[in-house]
Order: sequence, then structure tokens, then C-alpha cells
Amino acid sequence: MTELLAGIRVLDLTTVLAGPFGAYQLSLMGADVTKIEIPDTGDLSREFGDDEALKAASMGPSFLAQNSGKRSITLNLKNTYGTEVFERLLRTSDVLLENMRPGVLARLGFSWERIHEINPDIIYCAVTGFGQSGPLAERTAYDQIIQGFAGMASVTGHDDGGPVRVGFPICDALGGYVAAMAISAALVRSRSGRGGCFLDVSMLEAALSSMTWVISEQLISGRDAMRHGNDNAASSPSGTFYASDGPINIATNTQKQFEALCHACERDDLIADPRFSSRTERKTHRRELSAEIDAALSARRAEEWEVLFADISVPAGRLLNVDQALHQDHIKERGLVHDVEVGLGGRASVQVLGSGVHVNGETLRPSSPPPRLGQHTDEILGELGYSSEEIGSLHAREAV
Repeated sequence: MTELLAGIRVLDLTTVLAGPFGAYQLSLMGADVTKIEIPDTGDLSREFGDDEALKAASMGPSFLAQNSGKRSITLNLKNTYGTEVFERLLRTSDVLLENMRPGVLARLGFSWERIHEINPDIIYCAVTGFGQSGPLAERTAYDQIIQGFAGMASVTGHDDGGPVRVGFPICDALGGYVAAMAISAALVRSRSGRGGCFLDVSMLEAALSSMTWVISEQLISGRDAMRHGNDNAASSPSGTFYASDGPINIATNTQKQFEALCHACERDDLIADPRFSSRTERKTHRRELSAEIDAALSARRAEEWEVLFADISVPAGRLLNVDQALHQDHIKERGLVHDVEVGLGGRASVQVLGSGVHVNGETLRPSSPPPRLGQHTDEILGELGYSSEEIGSLHAREAV
């Protein structure tokens, strides 16, 4: 399998979601990722999820989801001998990814200047909620907090209700993706002989940057963003409609698509109706048009309409729940879900997501199961040149 980042060594000094997710993307692309964890406790996400047996083994579902393909070393960065191990790791690595509060790693003796001195070619990426500077920099940030600060929640929900958070940690995921993208770009710079660099990734700015269409209306048109529920603010009919057995999403962004929809629904009269004659008129009379479309769609099941619309190039699809989405034939054929062996919690394996990227026709998959806490500590120390006696001493001194 093609490994885009083969030979790249990444230190993953992150916890919970945004940072580990970004490091997981690098691992899926072939990087050798070493996860540095606090002795005895490890990543907090080891205790997250709804499977009690897995959590009891410090391998909670939330941890399993984004740590396959990594190795785990426990390291006490408040211990003199632990910091010496960390220095050796820095010297032999290409990337350091961390998501502590701004200044925490510097107070432990590892500012960017110090890290750059140790390894001039290393890429240091810090992922935080608000970035390394600015009046909010020191604040604790969780996904929902960022959704609020980004205005994301304010444009989610129905116009007759209040703001609604997106139903999964989207800002964490965006922060992780942005970190992985920035690191990949910085590796090109480093490998071309221009040295390492410091990357300051802000989840808030990543979230705002992802909202380009909404933001453009605010910045360029001067129009406040509104909540539109399941309707597409840019066109009509475009949103969620109701077939005989449930909801279906339909998007008509062009006159041709609108007319094809009307033909398929046997409602050619809607094309000639002056209320719906143009894109602007259809948006103005959205509710009336949606009621007409819903009435026509009641003649068939959603899956029937989905197939019919696909044949005439009208974008449409049923609203699936998460289980249905994971088990649809398309996802199975694309190979997004992978089995990884864990051998704990009463189960031999669990399923995790790989990458949405395919390289030369192959999906990117985890190279190994998620690590137990400190599973590879001695192995990694040996690679760093420590003898068996020295490794024993580091354990005795509680450095690892």
C-alpha cells in the first residue's frame, strides 16, 4: 500500500480529540506516530465512551476511534530524567504535535526556541481552541464552546427556535484536519532544506474558515446569517421533503434541475406557475412550493424517488441514521470501516474508521491496533539507544 508519509516520525503529545484526530490522519498516511502519555493515567479519552468493559481496560471507544496505528510511551515531563528522554525523542523526530494550553510546554522547559535548538528541522504544531495569542488564548476550549464563538450554532436549527449545536464535535475534527494539512505542507518545506517551523492552529479560526458561504454573506453582502432548518438558503426547492415513508433530501440549484424534478413528480404545472418561475421567486415562495412538492412525493417511497431522481440527475438522497450510513453498500465497497484487533472487554476486535482518501485505488487503513497505555515504552527507549539497565533505571525513577 502507498504510504504518503512513510519515514516521517511524529510525536503525538495530545489528548482527547482534536490533536489525536490530527495525528491519526498522519498515521493513516503512513507516518510513524508515537503517542506520549502521562504515566498511570494516559489520554483522558481512554475513559470515554459507552462500553464499560473497554473503559475499565483504559481503552474506551473514544480512544479506540482515533489512535490505531500509533505506539504509546509513558513519559513524565516533570521529571528530569523524563525530560532527557523527551529531548532524545525530539532529536529523532520530524513533527511534534501538542494541544496543551499556550505556554504549558514552555514552562516545562520546551519553548519553541528550545525545541528548534534541539532539532532545527522539526515541525512543532500546537492545536488550541483560540490560538497562541489574543485575549481568549488562555481560555479552556471544548467543541461546543468553539461552535458558539464561531457563530456555527447560531446558523444551525430552525428559524422559529434557538441556536443548536452541530450533533458531533465538528470543531475538534476541523482543528485536527487543519493541523494534519498544515503539518503535511510544512514537511515539504522541511524536506526541501528550509528547516522546521512553528504552526499555531486555532480551532476557532478553523471553524470560521470552514463556514465560507455563510461568512461571505456577512463580510461581502452585509447580510446577517439566518437559521434555515433543513432548507438550503441559496435555492428552492432545496432541502428536506417527505415521501410516503419518510424524509428525503432534494437539491435543485438550476432551472434544469427544477424542471426535471417537476416532470418526475408529474407536476409540470409548477414550472409555469409565476410564483415559481425563477430562482428568486421560488425562494420567495419557498413554503408554498415545498408544500406542493411534499404532496407530490407522497405517491412513492423515499428510496424509489432517490433512484428515479438519480436517473435524471436531480441530486437526492434519503436521511439515514448513523448505523444505516455506516452499513450502506457504497461505504462497504469503498472500505472506510476497518476491523482492528484489541482482545479485551470480551471482544477480539473493534471497528474503526480509516481515511476518506484513496491512493492509487487503495484506501488508507490503520497499520496496527490502538496501543495499551505505555505498551511500547521499552521498545521506543531501546530505539533511542537506552540499554536494558538504563531503561530499568528510568522506570525506577518514575521518569517513564
